[in-house]
Amino acid sequence: MKIKIIVTLKNGVLDPQGKAIQQTLNGMGFDNIEEVRQGKYFDVEINEKDEKKAKIKADEMCKKLLANLVIEDYKII
Repeated sequence: MKIKIIVTLKNGVLDPQGKAIQQTLNGMGFDNIEEVRQGKYFDVEINEKDEKKAKIKADEMCKKLLANLVIEDYKII
């Protein structure tokens, strides 16, 4: 089963990479960009038939490695 995980910085956490991307886009003529927030995306193939069990495993992976829970949020799709 394929699980998709999106990890993003929590609101209020400074995102210097997102700011640099926004400034570059503005310099390229995309002057209507108000904010860019960058994040991480993971495709994880889990050898599990039960969707609920696969999502539980993905949640464990996020909590233990994929996301820094102090500054990041994650969503499992």
